[in-house]
Amino acid sequence: MPTLDDFKKKYESVLELIPKNNVRLDHLHVANEKLVMTGAAPSEKIRNKVWNQIKAVDPIFADLQCEIAIDSSLPEPIRTYTVVAGDSLWRIAQNHYGNGALYPKIIAANPGKLKDDKSVIHPGDVLAVPED
Repeated sequence: MPTLDDFKKKYESVLELIPKNNVRLDHLHVANEKLVMTGAAPSEKIRNKVWNQIKAVDPIFADLQCEIAIDSSLPEPIRTYTVVAGDSLWRIAQNHYGNGALYPKIIAANPGKLKDDKSVIHPGDVLAVPED
C-alpha cells in the first residue's frame, strides 16, 4: 500500500508548482490508496497549470483525487527577472513572451520603476514580468 511519502515523491513536481503559483493547499493525505489533494488557485489559468502538471506526471492519475477551487482573493504569482548587461525591455519581452512588442506589459507591471518605453534599466534591476 503506497504511503504519503510515496505519493509525494511521485507528484513532487506538482507539489513544487503549487506554492510557486500561490495555490492554497488545504488537505494532502492518503485515503483508499489514493493521494487526496484539495485546495484553491487564484485563477482558472493557474488551476489548469496544476492539472497539466498532474497529467504530465501520470496521464490517467488513477491514484489521485484532486479538487482545486478558484479563490480570486488569492494573489496571482509574480514572476521576477533580474536585468543583465545588454538587456532591453524589448529583449526581455522577446525572451519571456516570444514577442518583443509585448514590452508594455512589463512597463505596466513595474509602475514604481518604469514610466514608459524610454525608461532606463540597469544590470541588477529586478523587474516583475507578468505571466503571458
